[in-house]
Amino acid sequence: MGDGRRKKSYFGKIYSFKCSNGKVDFKQEHSQIGGPGFSRVVFCNEPNSEDSSYRSYVDNYVSTTKYTLASFLPKSLYEQFRRVANFYFLVTGILAFTALSPYSPVSAIVPLLVIISATMVKEGVEDWKRKQQDIQINNRKVKVHQGDGTFHQSEWKNLKVGDIVKVEKDEFFPADLLLLSSSYEDAVCYVETMNLDGETNLKLKQALDVTSSLHEDANVNGFKATVRCEDPNANLYSFVGSMDFEGEKYPLSPQQLLLRDSKLRNTEYIYGAVIFTGHDTKVMQNATDPPSKRSKVEKKMDKIIYFLFGVLVTLALIGSVYFGIVTENDLDGNRMKRWYLKPDDAEIFFDPERAPAAALYHFLTAIMLYSYLIPISLYVSIEVVKVLQTIFINQDIHMYYEATDKPAHARTSNLNEELGQVDTVLSDKTGTLTANSMEFVKCSVAGTAYGRGITEVERAMAKRNGSPLVSNGRKDIIDDSEDGVHKSSVKGFNFEDERIMGRKWVNEPRWDIIQKFFRLLAVCHTVIPDVDEDTGKVSYEAESPDEAAFVVAAREVGFEFFKRSQTSVSFIELDPVSYKKVERVYTLLNVLEFNSTRKRMSVIVRDDHGKLLLLSKGADNVMFERLSENGREFEEETRKHVNEYADAGLRTLILAYRELNEEEYQVFNEKFVEAKNSVSADRDEMVDEVTEMVEKDLILLGATAVEDKLQEGVPDCIDKLAQAGIKIWVLTGDKMETAINIGYACSLLRQGMNQIIITLDSPEILALEKSGDKDALAKASKQSVQKQINDGKALLSSSGSEAFALIIDGRSLTYALEDDVKQLFLQLAIGCASVICCRSSPKQKALVTRLVKTGSGKTTLAIGDGANDVGMLQEADIGIGISGVEGMQAVMSSDVAIAQFRFLERLLLVHGHWCYRRITSMICYFFYKNVTFGITVFLYEAYASFSGQPAYNDWFLSLYNVFFSSLPVIALGVFDQDVSARFCLKFPLLYQEGVQNVLFSWKRITGWMFNGLLSAIIIFFFCIRALDPQAFKKDGKIAGLDVVGATMYTCVVWVVNCQMALSVSYFTIIQHVFIWGGIALWYLFLVIYGALPLSFSTTAYKVFVEALAPVPSFWIVTLSVSLSALIPYFAYNAIQQRFFPMYHGTIQWMRFEGKTEDPEFCNMIRQRSIRTTTVGFTARSLARTNPLDPKNGKPTR
Repeated sequence: MGDGRRKKSYFGKIYSFKCSNGKVDFKQEHSQIGGPGFSRVVFCNEPNSEDSSYRSYVDNYVSTTKYTLASFLPKSLYEQFRRVANFYFLVTGILAFTALSPYSPVSAIVPLLVIISATMVKEGVEDWKRKQQDIQINNRKVKVHQGDGTFHQSEWKNLKVGDIVKVEKDEFFPADLLLLSSSYEDAVCYVETMNLDGETNLKLKQALDVTSSLHEDANVNGFKATVRCEDPNANLYSFVGSMDFEGEKYPLSPQQLLLRDSKLRNTEYIYGAVIFTGHDTKVMQNATDPPSKRSKVEKKMDKIIYFLFGVLVTLALIGSVYFGIVTENDLDGNRMKRWYLKPDDAEIFFDPERAPAAALYHFLTAIMLYSYLIPISLYVSIEVVKVLQTIFINQDIHMYYEATDKPAHARTSNLNEELGQVDTVLSDKTGTLTANSMEFVKCSVAGTAYGRGITEVERAMAKRNGSPLVSNGRKDIIDDSEDGVHKSSVKGFNFEDERIMGRKWVNEPRWDIIQKFFRLLAVCHTVIPDVDEDTGKVSYEAESPDEAAFVVAAREVGFEFFKRSQTSVSFIELDPVSYKKVERVYTLLNVLEFNSTRKRMSVIVRDDHGKLLLLSKGADNVMFERLSENGREFEEETRKHVNEYADAGLRTLILAYRELNEEEYQVFNEKFVEAKNSVSADRDEMVDEVTEMVEKDLILLGATAVEDKLQEGVPDCIDKLAQAGIKIWVLTGDKMETAINIGYACSLLRQGMNQIIITLDSPEILALEKSGDKDALAKASKQSVQKQINDGKALLSSSGSEAFALIIDGRSLTYALEDDVKQLFLQLAIGCASVICCRSSPKQKALVTRLVKTGSGKTTLAIGDGANDVGMLQEADIGIGISGVEGMQAVMSSDVAIAQFRFLERLLLVHGHWCYRRITSMICYFFYKNVTFGITVFLYEAYASFSGQPAYNDWFLSLYNVFFSSLPVIALGVFDQDVSARFCLKFPLLYQEGVQNVLFSWKRITGWMFNGLLSAIIIFFFCIRALDPQAFKKDGKIAGLDVVGATMYTCVVWVVNCQMALSVSYFTIIQHVFIWGGIALWYLFLVIYGALPLSFSTTAYKVFVEALAPVPSFWIVTLSVSLSALIPYFAYNAIQQRFFPMYHGTIQWMRFEGKTEDPEFCNMIRQRSIRTTTVGFTARSLARTNPLDPKNGKPTR
């Protein structure tokens, strides 16, 4: 931009302080600069100066990897051997190099190396991908000042604190920069922060006036300034500092800070000074790992591992004691009982003179020998299965939202099975149950209600009451079809009223109030207009959907906001006298920003006649109390309309204004600027105190009402979840009336359901509030909440099968969550079919979630879409983020991200159920096959007088878990289905198998272990009796260790794989390949391994080709033993399925008998999941056919 021409800002965002030169007295305000937390000093344009070098700030290289080249091996090994099982196998592998080992050290170490290597390779590949991303980002280019007025391209990683950079349009900021100047005259720029907070709306930043002249490259050469500011921290929305420039100090705020990874938009270029680099930047300070979550199944699996360790040690101890006693008695005078061990000339392992030492050595040998009870490949197999399961979740077309091109995204695989065990869903309302797509529907102006639109909630209420719809005197017939609902072609505007539209507002009796009302909507906001140069149409970038809806409503009525500069707002309106469109320009003086404490937003403007006006909009509970005595003319009617709008499920705001005199404004403005320029931790509180001075004595204009429509499919989803036995809580910041009516619309509440309402609006509490006695108010409020909770519990216990809903507001919730009350509150809430917490803060949402999780001991799932839901998502066992309108903070903090609430139905009832069943069946089978194998090893050693003799060849032992039995179990964990997705949704009660954990109870786990024990006993004794001491071959030779061991092993391989075939409910080609291929692989291995030299193959040398395959008895024994070992499970399963089926077994039988399309039979099966005490429209229909006592439908306070 060497020609010096600069763009004029045409659209922008209002600032929260008056434009000024920024000079201010810093004697008090800068008290923190230089102190703890505020010690950073930056020498702008002098990155290589001696002072800069002395400070040694971090460079701009960013690394998100877990490992480095040097640390990968030690850190990764540490991660692997933190697992008890892996550490155990490491110890046994080391002991294998001693004389105590019953097998060769190589055969002990190789399986461990395979498992550890596989996991480390997985870790390494994932980290390498992160490394590649880091390299790509660190090597991005940016223009950096070289010290002579020229800028050259340099890589991001080379930036230093104090560098001056030039960032051009659509480029990312390479570090946290102090904005110095831009291509606009008033040094503003537009920033997109999607990478930081997920928000797509543009943010506007502005440099200080004193640096705004740096509009050419050459001007930067002589620029020198010193910045003193806060130390690196994670707060994205705060920045406190000052700049020393040309002998003056200027305050710095977040308005001048450009954050790394945000993008420059709609601005040709900016100049900025590097303040924070690399890991000191705010985005990297926020890059903390989410809380570590482990599923209940995984935690229980650890307990089973410990249990098997106990069994292993017990078996080793029993065998060692027995071995010690027998060894001690081996010499009876001159007679040797076990003469083949030569006890009179034995080593220490069999020396009768040192029997205790021999027993101890045997104990160590047995610990190694029985290690096959512990499944070495369990952890890595589960990791592989979970990763594959998440791929199926991510690729499910039924959870893909085409409108936003967003599929489901499982951000962690640790909690797959937990999705099948959810007992309570805690949901946000706005943007989660509703679409967060606001439409201006109604308004109240000068005490008159306008807008004839019918909301979804009103339609639901009319259905509930069985009455026609009435809206402002006009009756409408209830129509469920889409055609029956008026749809506006303008996004954000669904208002219809012939009294207002089409310029007819000028004919209304109070047209002057209507004019002020819509002028306020056109001026009091933070919206950025964008005018299409070709069509002339204006579109809006707004911070929230309701802000956009207000500006669009004003435009559609005839007050079109189209332009903003830093100091003015322009709009076009109809002149009621001349009936012509006129352009009005209001000078923008101050903006008093909205926050959750103030609950209001105001602007101070000077209109085109020179009048000073304060325009304000906010929540009813803060606005009505700020009205002047002569400004309450329409208060009664407006309150009535606001309550009606809340009943209709609409979000309301009160609009008011006042005129200011010059003297009053000057006093306010001085204090306001002083407060805004203050560099102290309590700056926000100081600003709020000043705004209270001017936001008073307001004159009421009216109220707006916008509708946040329910998302598509929400009532159906809630109905299915309720039928599945899942409890649903709604935690919202909305008014109680709005939340209740949304509850009716989505079937969380229904006519006839008892409502236990806990509030603090009794006359006694209100009187104490007016008295101002805070201690007495707190005490009385807590007592009131306790009494209401106890009354509710008494009502619950005295009722029969009626359904209850608990509704509590935020103030009451504060006391209900105190330590001595929260358990009472939880007991009451658990007894209710649905719970709605209104006016709840983000902290309260998180505390309620924690209470439910810890108090009930059941799995909780939190679902939300905004930054205010992050605490709740992280506190719950499972956090579900909705990728909606409110940005991506919730998604970035979630475990699973979905685009619509309705996808929760399929995520839980289908994928959750499948994952839970697959993982639990997989773990049970793992323990079964290892118990089967390990017990045969134990029985043979016992048969051999506990001599430490293994039944199998070394490599048979080592490869059992790795090759011959692990692949089928992985296929089970990925592909098996007890019932199809259609039946999972048709019979939701199936989900309770996971909630009640019936598939992973200790009874079921020990049952599978007992099955393994039984199989091992049958295999061992049948093989021993069949092969020994009979002649095995035609030449009369009997079966030796090599033949017996290979035959037993063959039987084990057949039994555990055929057991898998019996357990599978849904066969795929992959499962067939893995099951029968695993058996074929054993025979192939036996042939190849047996062909190796005797020194390597040892007892397996040509054992199959020469000893087993030619002998018919080998095949007969294999067949008969395998069938015998499978009979107990087959018989048990057949009896259970026929006479005592589980719920999934009932559905399988129904499918087998062809009754899936029989409505009567299906209803009979499904009826078990529909109860009058649940929520949802199905339960509502059931309640209608069995009506409750009318008196029970009244709210209880």
